Amino acid sequence: MILHARWQGHRRSSKPTLVWLHGFLGTMHDWQPVQQAFIDWPMLSLDLPGHGGSCAQRVSGFDELSERIGTTLRHYQIQHYWLIGYSLGGRVAMHYACRAALPGLCGLVVEAGHPGLANDEQRQARYAHDSLWMRRFRQLPLPDALQAWYRQPLFNELTGQQRNDLVNHRSAGEGPALAAMLHATSLSRQPNLLPELQRLTVPFSYLCGEWDNKFIQLAMQARLPLHIIPAAGHNAHRASPAAFSDRLTQLLRQPV
Repeated sequence: MILHARWQGHRRSSKPTLVWLHGFLGTMHDWQPVQQAFIDWPMLSLDLPGHGGSCAQRVSGFDELSERIGTTLRHYQIQHYWLIGYSLGGRVAMHYACRAALPGLCGLVVEAGHPGLANDEQRQARYAHDSLWMRRFRQLPLPDALQAWYRQPLFNELTGQQRNDLVNHRSAGEGPALAAMLHATSLSRQPNLLPELQRLTVPFSYLCGEWDNKFIQLAMQARLPLHIIPAAGHNAHRASPAAFSDRLTQLLRQPV
């Protein structure tokens, strides 16, 4: 089985393919404002299980999801590629790069994705937190669950109108499918990838919006290769697509 995906570009391009992974609640289309700056690159945009065109798909965890990404890349005959992931998509990209990457990985760019919790106490607390959200997505009307989701401190920079716009935009999803994906990819079930990230032999960059204090602090404590996007919070590529695109263009020029 392959993930629902959209291919753009020329098969004979000398450039590596940019593989885009969206965040929780999103779809491949979230990346379009940024992708406009990369029309001369081949690109593959994925819908993760439980989302968009992959809504009916389920996975048991990170290992099975990484296998499905690999199957999708083989299906599209992608030989050289960069992974670009936001939040959940960043966590998925880090796991894939560290533990399952097909030959040809040229680099990894992560926006506000957690590399993994350090101990069982943190994992237990996170599982309790995520279990609450699983129940909400299974039981509440999706717009109600989304309103609660976007009122978390992580999204404090959103105005009321921005929050409502996101809720309206995301309400086409399916709550039970989202709950299943949250269960499969809960941060409580993700391995701590930090030691493996430090051993990566391909370029790795970590992006955060300047108002995303939680992930800036996390990146600094973990000594991740941090790049800050101005005038943006947790979702920098949505808030400041031009600045995000400019920084990504610079990062893609790194020698591989």
